[in-house]
Amino acid sequence: MPKSTNVKDYIRTIADFPHEGIMFRDVTTLFADPRGFRMAVDQMLHPYAGLRIDKVVGLEARGFILGGAMAHQLSVGFVPIRKKGKLPGKVISEDYQLEYGEAVVEVHDDAISAGETVLLVDDLLATGGTAEAGIRLIERLGGEILGCAFIIDLPELGG
Repeated sequence: MPKSTNVKDYIRTIADFPHEGIMFRDVTTLFADPRGFRMAVDQMLHPYAGLRIDKVVGLEARGFILGGAMAHQLSVGFVPIRKKGKLPGKVISEDYQLEYGEAVVEVHDDAISAGETVLLVDDLLATGGTAEAGIRLIERLGGEILGCAFIIDLPELGG
């Protein structure tokens, strides 16, 4: 792996995965490199330095890896937002649009308390549908969105 100061250099792009014409951003190479992974977490947290963050919320699945590391570094709680049917107990749900249909994400109904400040995390922002659904869930629980952090932004897809 590179000894770069640019997080992008640690991410591999795979052509035609999972379908022809798709340029897949594989962040597993970033996660596997301790320097790159640390750099990504530090850079994602930098804009929020000095601000009160009560919880880090990660979107399934790679947001769990980043969000868990960020929550650990901040010494705050981590909350997973998962695909429908993956969380036990009482949950609230939000639908969102995909390019080819609809999907649902859920969070435990007691995961965030009213007034808690929350940082939403995922690896990639494409259309923004999953992130918007996550924001709606957090706000329904009374959480205040401090911001959203992503490693990769694909503005050409509308996110």
